Amino acid sequence: MMHRRTFLAAAGAAVSAPGQTAPLLIDSHVHVWKHDPAFPFADGAKPPAADASAEMLLDLMKANGVARTVIIQVIHYKWDNTYVADVLKRYPQQFRAVARVNPEDPAAPDHLSQLTEQGFRGVRISPSATAEGDWIHGPLMPPLWRRCAQLKVPMTVLAPVVRMPELVPLIEKNPELTVVIDHMADSPLDDPGKLDLLLALARYPKVFVKISHMWSLSKQPYPYPDSQVQVKRLYDKFGAKRLMWGTDWPVSGNKLTYAQAVELFRKHLEFLNREELAQVLGKTVQSVWPFGL
Repeated sequence: MMHRRTFLAAAGAAVSAPGQTAPLLIDSHVHVWKHDPAFPFADGAKPPAADASAEMLLDLMKANGVARTVIIQVIHYKWDNTYVADVLKRYPQQFRAVARVNPEDPAAPDHLSQLTEQGFRGVRISPSATAEGDWIHGPLMPPLWRRCAQLKVPMTVLAPVVRMPELVPLIEKNPELTVVIDHMADSPLDDPGKLDLLLALARYPKVFVKISHMWSLSKQPYPYPDSQVQVKRLYDKFGAKRLMWGTDWPVSGNKLTYAQAVELFRKHLEFLNREELAQVLGKTVQSVWPFGL
């Protein structure tokens, strides 16, 4: 296992040495898990047989010049954030993390408060497009969003693009709350009008978008030019200061390597100038999840 000092020195040399022009890389979206009896998976979970541990991730980060990463609690543990909490204790400088709480539990706001005391910086909710996700406009949402605002931690939303209008009342009641939309709301490329539902949120200055899932949405080979058209539409509306990249490692591993996922954003977003690219690759993430760099 890599020691923290060794990793920090390597990462610093890779991306932020004096005079070096490469922008600082902060990955906004990864998942980690480990087959370990100390951190049992949720009942009924079917995690992959292979681990995706924090140590494996640190090795990939070092090899690809990624300095810091935001871990998103994976569904395999459901509402048990213990493994990621342990990772945060062991690697506090390299990682920030977003927790999951049960959005249908009235105690969810208190659970979030407890998790922030353990080092988590925000919560993720994931309403589906079906009736099972209708809790997004139910009575338990305003207290959870309000608690996020009080704690000054971001609300991260994984939801299909058709759910975007339902976020508006919650956003408007919490104008000071940072809201991050995962994966371009998985807006389908073959129905480009749907993206307007996400673009409409650009009028709220505290809404940010992850331009991840280019690989998932695309019908074309790497580097996914059809997905890049959608990213360009988001850039035109939100601007670079409210967009952030993310690899979605290791979920993306069935389509591309971690190195390819990094290079996809570092080298193929040709419509961004150097300053804007540095913004998307690190500065936006740093503004939402400060690393004290």
